Amino acid sequence: QVQLVESGGGLVQTGGSLRLSCAASGRTFSNFAVGWFRQAPGKEREFVAAISRGGRTTDYADSVKGRFTISRDNAKNTVTLQMNSLKPEDTGVYYCAARYLVASTAREYDYWGQGTQVTVSS
Repeated sequence: QVQLVESGGGLVQTGGSLRLSCAASGRTFSNFAVGWFRQAPGKEREFVAAISRGGRTTDYADSVKGRFTISRDNAKNTVTLQMNSLKPEDTGVYYCAARYLVASTAREYDYWGQGTQVTVSS
């Protein structure tokens, strides 16, 4: 079992930046790949980014490539999502999730945080 808590969401203008954090507790964090997903009202949860257990492999949705960066610090049990050049379409609740291997489908993840709201105003 691993517990995940997201933080860092908020309201930002178009073109601005936010830094989301996912803090983990419970089982050894370095045993888990971590993904970020987001969900806008009325839409399905979609993949944003993922990082492997050691941090050497990352994956991004096409819509965020070049703007978002995922990283992790296993010594601090945290994963960070740096979001730059934000657009209104980035608005949604952002969730971090954990599983053994990197994946880009929400149903493959075993553990989820409660989410943090990101709103990008135009």
